[in-house]
Amino acid sequence: MAKVFGRITDDLQKFIHAQQIFFVATAPLSPAGHINLSPKGLDSFRILSPNRVAYLDLTGSGNETSAHLAENQRITFMFCAFQGKPLILRLYGQGRVLTPDALDWHTQADLFPTIPGTRQIIIAEIDRVQTSCGTGVPLYEFEGQRSDIVEWAQKKGDRGMWDYWQLKNQTSVDGLPTPLAGWMERSQQEIGGN
Repeated sequence: MAKVFGRITDDLQKFIHAQQIFFVATAPLSPAGHINLSPKGLDSFRILSPNRVAYLDLTGSGNETSAHLAENQRITFMFCAFQGKPLILRLYGQGRVLTPDALDWHTQADLFPTIPGTRQIIIAEIDRVQTSCGTGVPLYEFEGQRSDIVEWAQKKGDRGMWDYWQLKNQTSVDGLPTPLAGWMERSQQEIGGN
């Protein structure tokens, strides 16, 4: 049976801390738009309070979450127990994107390890916490986090990453602009003005 909570309880916080993967879902407002569902790993998720969470958003081939949040703020996180007692946990809320020029960027970034390829921080105010049984989720053994994304970002370097963001991360697959695009434009203007 599903249970609904108004906050992330202490027990659910412990459950979150024990997970090695989480999933993020967002969608555009357009009924013709594409729903996005992304798996996330590494040490990238933080519980800021019983009703606020954040995660370090690493560079990917797209930037759907960012574009959707800029348009409508809706976000859902899902955690599944792949070991031990079955459980699925969903956090529903309103999210926002922090780009590196945000006033509170350093305060939030200091909560995470430095990971090459970081492009944004996503912060969400959680208004619904829901658990369900999870008995249909299979059991898996955790072997470790992959290092591919970190190695890829290190190899690209700062300039290569910037070029990749320009090419791949400024709009969603549906053409919605991302906050990263705005930050990149502001940064270019500052460089051009100096």
